[in-house]
Amino acid sequence: MAFLFIFFPVVMAALAVLIPSDRWRPWLLPAAGTLHAALTGVALARHAPLSPTAWLALDPLGKVILLVVSLLFLFCSYYAAGYLRNRGERPNRVFCVCLLAFLGIASLVAWSRHLGLLWVAIEGTTLVTAPLIFFNHTQRSIEATWKYMVVGSVGIALALLGTFFLAYAALHAGHETSLMVHDLVQHAPDLSKPWLHAAFVLLLVGYGTKMGLAPMHTWKPDAYGEAPGVVGAILAGGVTSCAFLALLRAYHICVAAGESVYVSRLLLLMGLLSMAVASLFMVGQRDMKRMLAYSSVEHMGILVLGLGLGAPALFGTLLHVVNNGLTKGILFLSAGNIHRAYNSKSTEQVSGAMRRLPLSGTLFLVGFLAITGSPPFGPFISEFMILNGAFTTGRTAIGALFLVLLLVVFIGMGATVLKIVQGRPAFAARSTPYRDSVLTGAPMLGLLVLVVVIGVVLPAPLAALITDAVRYLEGRP
Repeated sequence: MAFLFIFFPVVMAALAVLIPSDRWRPWLLPAAGTLHAALTGVALARHAPLSPTAWLALDPLGKVILLVVSLLFLFCSYYAAGYLRNRGERPNRVFCVCLLAFLGIASLVAWSRHLGLLWVAIEGTTLVTAPLIFFNHTQRSIEATWKYMVVGSVGIALALLGTFFLAYAALHAGHETSLMVHDLVQHAPDLSKPWLHAAFVLLLVGYGTKMGLAPMHTWKPDAYGEAPGVVGAILAGGVTSCAFLALLRAYHICVAAGESVYVSRLLLLMGLLSMAVASLFMVGQRDMKRMLAYSSVEHMGILVLGLGLGAPALFGTLLHVVNNGLTKGILFLSAGNIHRAYNSKSTEQVSGAMRRLPLSGTLFLVGFLAITGSPPFGPFISEFMILNGAFTTGRTAIGALFLVLLLVVFIGMGATVLKIVQGRPAFAARSTPYRDSVLTGAPMLGLLVLVVVIGVVLPAPLAALITDAVRYLEGRP
């Protein structure tokens, strides 16, 4: 079944190359997204035993990431069809091919049980999303694309070195070298501790660069700022989730080796640093897409912080992966619509969005409330669970600092968002032809429904999925 997830999007990408019409080609995206979501539902419902020798197998952690990627791509694919219809001045062959290729490669990330294959797949997500950032073919977009490629390449190179160190930790302990997750977890107590420590540091920095953790986040503001809104949603909810899965693999091995105290300190430091840096850059931010980029830096910090808190916060951390992916979809898609209507991302030109685009402007405001942890939305539940994990483990100072940083983010981000949605739009903005449509509006509403449902009544299947993933991380049956 794994090959179906991986090669089906590749076949669709090949069809996108062959179809000559820019008008009909984008409809391959929702077709692929719908079928992939159906396949994901089937895969999540199956309870096949994991083979210790299988390079491709869907374990509980992979299921969570596959769910996030599939749901986000499903809604973004319908939005993309409407977006590309409004961008008739630009060829969309490369855009469609790269989006479809991303779906296949992200599926490979979720299914990979071999750390070498996982590394290849993570690098693949960089290669297929870079052309998407350059879609507008401006000087700033090419600069953002190169920064994304160069910084990401440095990070992935460090991750490769960390992967080698992990393999050598087993060799140094007298075991046969293996990069299979099962083998490394099984032999984890015997791994060489110095090599394991060095491996985790390199993997944290390497995959943390892909996630956009501070101070390795420098590519994010430019890439998110210059990419189309739908691409920003894929980057913030899809690519970062894939990179977080790689970090979860490293965390799993270290915890099995009895090194939870060592990794916890590093994760807590990186998490708080990312939140602090993001909060500082969000205060007074005038560019709404760069603001969302720093919001992504903040939430990657929240994920790493939750992971560092350990068992009491693991459920909330994995739930936050889902909430962050879905909520970022609302924000980036609505920001993309506002950008198209105003031909600007700056608060100096953008105001009165709720009057100019009633649906997108309102959802941008609602998305802000959701992503900053306001009830009754999903992120409130997951962030509260992480906060509760901090106090449960006796880390009162960390919990208090977590609350303070959330407050700073709320104030800083709120000031920018209110400038955008309130007031009256300028005459130049009122005269542009862009309006909300079914294809560019319905996907945002669908994502909002999911975020509200998770916040009000956590669906039992999702709770069971995350519970299984937590047990798997802790080594419990």
